[in-house]
Amino acid sequence: MSDDYVIRAVRGDEWEKVKELRLVALRDPAAAVAFLETEEGALAQGDEFWQQRAAGAAEGRGARQFIAEAGDGRWVGSVTVLIEAQGGTDYFGEAIEQQQGHLVGVFVRPEQRGSGLVERLFDAALEWAWSLEEPATARVRLFVHEDNLRAESFYRRYGFEASGLLIPLETGAKEREYVHARPGA
Repeated sequence: MSDDYVIRAVRGDEWEKVKELRLVALRDPAAAVAFLETEEGALAQGDEFWQQRAAGAAEGRGARQFIAEAGDGRWVGSVTVLIEAQGGTDYFGEAIEQQQGHLVGVFVRPEQRGSGLVERLFDAALEWAWSLEEPATARVRLFVHEDNLRAESFYRRYGFEASGLLIPLETGAKEREYVHARPGA
């Protein structure tokens, strides 16, 4: 049951667990269509990279990583919100017209899938994104590989809508943008 887990933001000193869960995610059979990183690339990163990653996702306005933690301390799921500031450019070089969140690194261990954990992780991530003010976060978006139908189905059920934006990948495949507007906007 998803009630047996604590959903919380990572702490800056938890870099080893951040690294461990990311490596587990990259070993998942869906990783090839879900992540823009390989296990080999992640393993090549030194401790300083992981320390900075955890610290950056634990404080400030730029990013926040949320995890699902079991009673025994084991992490079983994660999602990260990156804040893309108004006036900047996004990952694809496009101008950002209003502050927005960008969900990345969505992962729940296979044995916990279907338990409601991903919904609870998304609830925490969006609640944090909506809590930011001056400027407020206008929307939260994510991208999903066109072959990741299971994830795409969940995103629609959760309330994300396809924007129509397709991003071509080097492999020839495409990723679709899904957007969740700020409540009441």
